[in-house]
Amino acid sequence: MKLLVVGSGGREHALAWKLAQAPRVQLVYVAPGNGGTAQDERLANVDITDIHELADFAEREGVALTVVGPEAPLAAGIVNVFRQRGLKVFGPSKEAAQLESSKDFAKAFMKRHNIPTAAYETFSDATSAHAYVEKHGAPIVIKADGLAAGKGVVVAMSLEEAHQAIDMMLADNKLGDAGARVVIEEFLAGEEASFIVMVDGKHVLALASSQDHKRLHDGDQGPNTGGMGAYSPAPIVTPQLHARVMREIILPTVAGMEKEGIRYTGFLYAGLMIDAQGNPKTLEFNCRMGDPETQPIMARLKGDFSKVVEHAIAGTLNQVELEWDRRTALGVVLAAHNYPDTPRKGDRISEIPAETADSVTFHAGTQMVDGKLVTSGGRVLCVVGLADSVRSAQNVAYETVNRISFDGMQYRNDIGYRAAGRKQ
Repeated sequence: MKLLVVGSGGREHALAWKLAQAPRVQLVYVAPGNGGTAQDERLANVDITDIHELADFAEREGVALTVVGPEAPLAAGIVNVFRQRGLKVFGPSKEAAQLESSKDFAKAFMKRHNIPTAAYETFSDATSAHAYVEKHGAPIVIKADGLAAGKGVVVAMSLEEAHQAIDMMLADNKLGDAGARVVIEEFLAGEEASFIVMVDGKHVLALASSQDHKRLHDGDQGPNTGGMGAYSPAPIVTPQLHARVMREIILPTVAGMEKEGIRYTGFLYAGLMIDAQGNPKTLEFNCRMGDPETQPIMARLKGDFSKVVEHAIAGTLNQVELEWDRRTALGVVLAAHNYPDTPRKGDRISEIPAETADSVTFHAGTQMVDGKLVTSGGRVLCVVGLADSVRSAQNVAYETVNRISFDGMQYRNDIGYRAAGRKQ
């Protein structure tokens, strides 16, 4: 059977890599793919991004099922288009994807269904937004309502920073339509975790827990990014907390969507903040797997992932049990010069060490130019190491990182530091 993965990042490389391991899978198309998917003989890049053309391609090539990676095609309605053509696709409809494509929709939804989250207000007028911030003080969080490719959230530690963020989004229109409305919410202190599940409309299958590092520099300093690394499992997600998140956040979300006439299918990602007392609140929803969390999660998943996706599309996820590698998987993102502001493209990447039983490198912002691998985006690679403990997985990952180079390469040296310092 032939499969299709839509997207070009590290998440999509990891999904395609995992799907291609199934003996019954003959080929996985990746649209448009990257330099890493171009080099794997089990994968084939397809230079198409238009959702209607992708549906044509899937029909023409007899694609058995499609997995959609990023948020933009989901928000554009790719799942609706594929379903109208009778094509099997895993992802949320355009209506369901509003949980991610509109922060205001998500916050109002959580309020309606009593899902724990931060207190908030929504503004489209800069003057009112400034007044709200003055009244509530800092730290405070400013979020663009729409999709802003990971650049739409400012955790303002000072009033000055908060006012600048409001002006950037509402007055200066730096984020375009995505920032035409902003959600301003209370700052939540604690530790973040990523809680990702698969949903078939009714049944929910939880994936392994994970935690990512959003800030650019060591010790969680510097600007927010799309994610500088991640590891799985996340020790903070105890069995008790896992049960509570399912009970208080995930299941009410799926039931709430159905109640509002929207059947939710696809990956559902709840970004959590867990306070010092162990209480979880929802920071945000994503209607896709996280990046870079997907890379360590897929590195740990055992068995035929294509069968799991088939069950998800058929509405029979309750018949699936996932098996996980007992080891910790830890991924370190290698980013381009001047990421996250204006990442430089075209830097030549040195030879990447071959995949082993305990190390694999996933590509994101890479492409082949004249037979050479070069940078083509902000987050360039994600190097995953697997080992019996967080510290050992760190050692494996950073050993591989030290063998890769390109001009301007930047990365964090402390991925997994919270878990490594936690009493087991």
